[in-house]
Formats: sequence, structure tokens, C-alpha cells
Amino acid sequence: MLIARANYDDPALQAFLRAHLDDIAPTAPSGSQHALTIDEMRVSPGFRLWVAHLDDELVGTVGLGPVTEGHEELKSMRTAPHRRGSGIGRALLDHALADAKGRGVHRVSLETGSMAHFAPARTLYLRAGFVECGAFGAYPADDPNSTFMTMMVD
Repeated sequence: MLIARANYDDPALQAFLRAHLDDIAPTAPSGSQHALTIDEMRVSPGFRLWVAHLDDELVGTVGLGPVTEGHEELKSMRTAPHRRGSGIGRALLDHALADAKGRGVHRVSLETGSMAHFAPARTLYLRAGFVECGAFGAYPADDPNSTFMTMMVD
């Protein structure tokens, strides 16, 4: 598997991220959906996105964006549905965390859904060392559709 920085102009990436938004659309009200569009990623200062390819197929994405100095947020974590459970998500997560640590980031946090649909993701994050926490950044603290997690990476 090859993990590399994303090319936002890649049609395969555009389709992959559109599928991500389509997958989560029915899981919560629009006000509780916090995934970024490709255009938002492209213009977000300091946002970093990686893609995973296996045999020339795009099989996963993961991004990091700044919250505050030394604190970043994990975003756009997705594995192709037919590849889930094969270790791609963990490899992408490890890659993003190593990148954050290498740049002197001290804390990485994330928001994911609280519904059953997101249980495998929450399990992945817990196994990687994330713990549940309160809302961070601009997220509303009282959204029952969100689960917030964080970990120290230094």
C-alpha cells in the first residue's frame, strides 16, 4: 500500500470524497454532519490530506487540520467499503499521527458520529489510544450525534 499526499484535482479522489459525504448523509441531521467537502479541504489553511492506494486503486483517505497551535483535528478518515477491516484505516491513522508528531503537534482530536454506523471507527480510535473528551474548536457541546475523542501524540 502506498500512502501519499492527495492531489485535489484527481477525479478518483473527488469521487471517493463525494461517496464519503453520501455515506454519512443519512446518518444524522445536516447540522450534525461535519465532514469537509473537497473544496473546503483545498482552501483550508494548513489542511493536509493523504490518500492510500493499493494496486492503483484509491482505498482510503485521512486528513489533519489545525485547531490551535499544537492541536490538530483528524478529518476525512475513510476506507473504501469493500476494503474495510483490512488494516487500511489503521495504517492511515498511524501515518497521520506520525506526521503530526514529526511536526511538533502535541494533541490530535476528532469528531465522529455517535450512531451505530460509526461504531467501527470509534473502536479503531480507542484501540489507537484516543479517549473520549468534550467538544473542541467550534463544535457544539450539546450535539447528541457527535462523539469527541483526543490523544496526546508527543
